[in-house]
Amino acid sequence: MADAEVTRIVAVRHGETEWNAQMRMQGQLDTALSERGRWQAARAAEALAGEGIEAIFASDLVRAFDTAKAIARVVDLPIATDTGLRERSFGIFQGHTYAEIDARWPADAARWRRHDPAFAPEGGESLVEFSARVVAAVTQIAERSRGRTILVVSHGGVLDCLYRAASGLDLAAPRSWELGNATVNRLLFTGERFTLVGWSDTAHLDGDPLDDGSEGDCPTVPRVAT
Repeated sequence: MADAEVTRIVAVRHGETEWNAQMRMQGQLDTALSERGRWQAARAAEALAGEGIEAIFASDLVRAFDTAKAIARVVDLPIATDTGLRERSFGIFQGHTYAEIDARWPADAARWRRHDPAFAPEGGESLVEFSARVVAAVTQIAERSRGRTILVVSHGGVLDCLYRAASGLDLAAPRSWELGNATVNRLLFTGERFTLVGWSDTAHLDGDPLDDGSEGDCPTVPRVAT
């Protein structure tokens, strides 16, 4: 396929927040980057300075938008926000730690942990609804950006949906891929589908002075991203 028809997507998860470190469910609640998250965003910006990015799209949630701002300052581009790039809404789970969710809603927590595609916390989205929203939003962005290299700054759950869409994996399939904060991930959109180019590039995060050894993910669900 001609390069003029292909959209090159650089997808970045937001930097760490205090709630990530506390293993507290953020969902669509607004939380700010931590000191470590700001460092991660700055390093991602340095790493992407020569990437040839031509447009930036970001979730309007603060943690993603502020990560995008750090990169936008380096590549000198405006940011277009899109609510379709928001993290999954977790309804009543939001604001609670994973341990609190297990204790207060054990049956619901069990369905969440096994990636039940039809399960939606009260007031929240199911995986089916969430994935449909994300894939539609990124497809629309990519369609408008044919032949360009674009940056999408969003959330772990959003990146998970894109990985599954590009790999043809079921929403219920166990996760074996990384969704770390401020990682760089690369995909192509051909007009028909997404394909993976590279995933979870963390070289720019080497030497993290604030690394505590955790990305704030739920310990019993591999790389839960909120």
